[in-house]
Amino acid sequence: MKTLSVVAVCAAFTLAACTTGSEIRVGADGRPLPQIYRISSQQEAKIPFHLLDSVNALRAAKGATPLQYNAQLNAAAATHSRDMSVQNRPWHFGSDGSSPLDRVNRVGYTGRLVGENISETFQTELETLSAWMSKADTREVIMDPQAREIGFAWFQEPSGKIWWTMVTGA
Repeated sequence: MKTLSVVAVCAAFTLAACTTGSEIRVGADGRPLPQIYRISSQQEAKIPFHLLDSVNALRAAKGATPLQYNAQLNAAAATHSRDMSVQNRPWHFGSDGSSPLDRVNRVGYTGRLVGENISETFQTELETLSAWMSKADTREVIMDPQAREIGFAWFQEPSGKIWWTMVTGA
């Protein structure tokens, strides 16, 4: 029995020595500190399609029609993501007082605005989508059966903070 205990302790020490170097850092409150998700140039082209595929899979599961990217909605989303960073706050109004409706009109969108989701985070696009889906009001923007088009963009600060914006239209 003593031999078995010694073997178990040695195995535990051996496994403990095999760390990956990516230890979870904990803040003063005992909660994990955010991991910085750095968006590389290789990822930039893939991110919109990861999100669109995921949104459309969620919509298909509920019988809603798939969304298509719209260049004007993408432009409105990109403008707002950068502007939220400048303001250093996630909210639906621009630094010039503009609303989501004002922004989609400015970029020449001729459809009808359905909704806008925003986020300030260090998380990936799919983690952000998951957070939006966990709340009724933001989930409704994604799942609205009237929506036919989507715009999605982000702005990443040098600190790693990401400002995400999703705009849907019909």
